[in-house]
Amino acid sequence: MSVLSVLDPAVRLAHAAVAALAGVVPTAVAIVLFTLAVRAALHPLARSAARSARARARLVPEVARLRERHGKDPGRLNREVLALHRAAGVGPFAGLLPALLQAPFFSVMYRLFTTDPGGLLDATLAGVPLGVRPAAAHAPAQFAVFAVLEAALLVLAWWGARRAAGAAAGAVDGGSPAGPLRWLSFGTPLFALLLPLAGGLYLLASTAWTAAERWYLHRPTSGEAPAGPDGPESPRKPRKPRKPRKPAAAQATGRPAR
Repeated sequence: MSVLSVLDPAVRLAHAAVAALAGVVPTAVAIVLFTLAVRAALHPLARSAARSARARARLVPEVARLRERHGKDPGRLNREVLALHRAAGVGPFAGLLPALLQAPFFSVMYRLFTTDPGGLLDATLAGVPLGVRPAAAHAPAQFAVFAVLEAALLVLAWWGARRAAGAAAGAVDGGSPAGPLRWLSFGTPLFALLLPLAGGLYLLASTAWTAAERWYLHRPTSGEAPAGPDGPESPRKPRKPRKPRKPAAAQATGRPAR
């Protein structure tokens, strides 16, 4: 008995919803529509996380001053930063809520696509059964479908890594992931190689929604500085005023001009 069997009631509900949509549109389209509907239901949490990120960005100068003041006392620095965020109404876990609530949904969809209750995956996309995995592909048409799916996932992963790198470069308070963490987005196309075609369609729809949602929520608004790949640019140091140049006549004679 699988540990994921506790999700079977939710799996049956998801199957019923997808099957109902499949009575109107092709099953592959029904899977995409069901995924987008669930992501739309979670959109308010993503908006809350975006507001929290903007509030953190506004606190960057104050956090920098706290680092200069308490840099030698990490404990005091952490307390001061937490107090600053609390006073500004910035929650420390607001950005994690969308990802945490997507985890049960992902588990339900994984269970749905691996157990296939009711023969849902007998339907096809471009002649390829939705229950076929990439390792079992043997016809040119099947290879072509999986190649297009992987190419789309790789493009989205590259775009996500680029945005993550821009966010890390523009973060002054160390609040954005940096280094190898930005390459985690490439785990999605790798994981799609282990799933049947229906699972790959779910990943593609969910990843595309995430990319579009982040672009929309983190786009620069009126009065904000132009954004980099994933957020506002880091503040630049003010330029020093240039010294006034002497007139050409004074430079030639060495005497002040009259």
